[in-house]
Amino acid sequence: MRVRSIGSAARAPQRLEDLLAAVARGDRDAFEEVYTRISGPVYGLVRRVLRDPAQSEEVTQEVLLGVWRSASRFDEKQGSALAWVMTMAHRRAVDRVRSEQAASDRHDRLGRRDIEPAYDEVVEAVETRLEREAVRRCLASLTDLQRESVGLAYYGGYTYREVAELLEVPLGTVKTRMRDGLIRLRDCLGVTA
Repeated sequence: MRVRSIGSAARAPQRLEDLLAAVARGDRDAFEEVYTRISGPVYGLVRRVLRDPAQSEEVTQEVLLGVWRSASRFDEKQGSALAWVMTMAHRRAVDRVRSEQAASDRHDRLGRRDIEPAYDEVVEAVETRLEREAVRRCLASLTDLQRESVGLAYYGGYTYREVAELLEVPLGTVKTRMRDGLIRLRDCLGVTA
């Protein structure tokens, strides 16, 4: 014969749906019972989706807090209480996966932007080479005095006066030849003023 203590009346296990109705009214004992019954299955489902134990625990807690806060929204006509909670858990776990993926994609984009050059190095190298060839071709079209004057001033870094002394010609002649040479270079290179 079994002896039952006076303080512990035998309680028939309540349906989860009835417990949720009590939780909706703010019954903490009912929530404790709901928590005990569903925390394991919720964690199992969330863990299968997330695979990370720490995140699974966090999402499980969020789901159970959501059950406490939104128990009044449960409608038994729509389905079982367990299905309602597990749907909530699955949605929350999928949301976490999407959020983590979006953050990872954002970090990848930022990382690639920092690593990749802001320009195409091959295109720039080709353009530079073509520009040099065009300048050489146009320099070849100048007279000897124009080419020497422009070369000494722009590539040698000499002043007009120093160019005149090096070429042993009057300063005015150097200025005129350089002006005429630069105009011819501009026209040859197709530069508009």
